[in-house]
Amino acid sequence: MRIVLVGPPGAGKGTQAALLAENLGIPHISTGDLFRANIRQGTELGRRAQEYMREGRLVPDEVTIGMAADRMAAPDAESGFLLDGFPRNLPQAEALDKLLGETGVALDAVLDLEVPEDEVVRRIAGRRICREDSGHLFHTEYSKPRVEGVCDVCGGELYQREDDREDTVRKRLEVYHLETEPIIGHYRDQGLVVTIPALGAVPEVTRRALAALPHRTV
Repeated sequence: MRIVLVGPPGAGKGTQAALLAENLGIPHISTGDLFRANIRQGTELGRRAQEYMREGRLVPDEVTIGMAADRMAAPDAESGFLLDGFPRNLPQAEALDKLLGETGVALDAVLDLEVPEDEVVRRIAGRRICREDSGHLFHTEYSKPRVEGVCDVCGGELYQREDDREDTVRKRLEVYHLETEPIIGHYRDQGLVVTIPALGAVPEVTRRALAALPHRTV
């Protein structure tokens, strides 16, 4: 099974990707993990990515595509993979199409996690993180600490990251609509897109996604 997982920030892609990959017995390939692995291993692509990141610039598509191609060619990905965060834009999607075509394989599905925009903002802007090394995570609505502003585990101060501020979240959503959402139309034209309502308990969303995959019953 070869799957691409897409959805706006706050849709739960990371959580669902790990659960789906485990259920299907295929590797979970995320862009963040690709960058970290290549940088840690000192590969040529990793060195190039690190140079851009140090300068605060976006890593070029060809670097990300190269990392993804290497990872998908690994032995554990022969029977399938789940891509999370790649492709991020239309040029990357077109490059993935070409790459898969050259290797004689094809995607089985593109799972689109659908979450209302107001819920995305609520999920992300409500996050509070402990300043201590533990980094324990709480939420102003869904996982409240016993004492406001204080970590239940270690007593550290809870704070809101800059990336989690409402204005920042809305800007991230704008970028998603502009850059990433077009790949859904690209794959819909190929008959690959399956939209999964991503509201509700995590296990229920996972069950919906597994049930929606082609040639699979749950």
